[in-house]
Amino acid sequence: MIVFAATGALAAWLYLLLARGRFWLEFARRPSAGLPPSGAEPPVVAVIPARNEALVVARAIRSLAAQQYGGRFHIVLVDDHSADGTAEIARAAAPPGLLTVVRAAPVPPGWTGKLWAVSEGIRQAAAFDPEFFLLTDADIVHPADNLRTLTAHTGYDLVSYMATLECRTLAERALIPAFVFFFFMLYPPAWIRDPRRRTAGAAGGCMLARRRALEEAGGIAAIRGELIDDCALARLLKSRGGRIWLGLGAGTRSIRPYAGFSEIGGMISRTAFTQLRRSAMLLAACVAGMFWIYLLPPLALAAAPLPSGAAWLAMSVAYLPALRYYRRSWLWAPLLPLIAAFYLGATIHSAICHWRGRGGQWKGRAQAASL
Repeated sequence: MIVFAATGALAAWLYLLLARGRFWLEFARRPSAGLPPSGAEPPVVAVIPARNEALVVARAIRSLAAQQYGGRFHIVLVDDHSADGTAEIARAAAPPGLLTVVRAAPVPPGWTGKLWAVSEGIRQAAAFDPEFFLLTDADIVHPADNLRTLTAHTGYDLVSYMATLECRTLAERALIPAFVFFFFMLYPPAWIRDPRRRTAGAAGGCMLARRRALEEAGGIAAIRGELIDDCALARLLKSRGGRIWLGLGAGTRSIRPYAGFSEIGGMISRTAFTQLRRSAMLLAACVAGMFWIYLLPPLALAAAPLPSGAAWLAMSVAYLPALRYYRRSWLWAPLLPLIAAFYLGATIHSAICHWRGRGGQWKGRAQAASL
């Protein structure tokens, strides 16, 4: 029985390596989009929802102000009832005339706080008549050519870069590369970019959305109750025939630090059960599947050395490009089962929080409006 289960785990990893969009090789992929001719860049307005982001917002604003971009560009920051001077810090970081700060109205019933702030920002941004909205977060620092490379993906209605996350503390080094690895496993970028496949996903820290496509899909109001708002927006646009693109943005960086394992666990827990559609059956299937694929190979090594060892090796090989991308040692690769166990625990914690009525907590506010 153990040999059979271990052989099944090996078969699962061979499928993941060879037949799931080669997601693990995305970390070695080089950007393919060229830059548009100077002066051909379309007008863009960046929309930044910000709630108590005093520690990071100035660097984000300065990076957007430094864009080497030939088209019209403006920034709208939505102060989502901050209590730490976020708006004042943002104003001080921006050159005159580049930044508009608006204060979000109280969140209406049925909306998550972030999406309401985004909606308020888009309403203000529309006055600048942009062709695209850059939906980004207050902790994202953009390289100087970010707008040019984003708009170079012509023909797409939603282009998003997976930002490079902080990877300095022990907890970050142990868990952050796996976070992106697991995300790409769930949402293979090659499948997302393929209009023939239904798979849709995006990275909310840096998304360039075509205004016309967003408005024709019903705007942000069409996803107003979604907790995983970036993937919800991608599904909405692709379901209406829109083309979407997701890839790594090596120079696009999140500067939000995670000091310890509990902070990263909370970040995972906030949305994990939502990812499972808040279903106890899907949670049980997730627990069984992750145990079988990640934990069984090392646990069954003595009883079934050949298939278990081969599955563990395949798992480690798949994880290596993500480690290399984050400049981490290959010695982390065999530890992926332990890392997966942490993620599994955070997923179970997410379900428990939901059942206790505390799901989706973010910055002191329950976000899961659609519960």
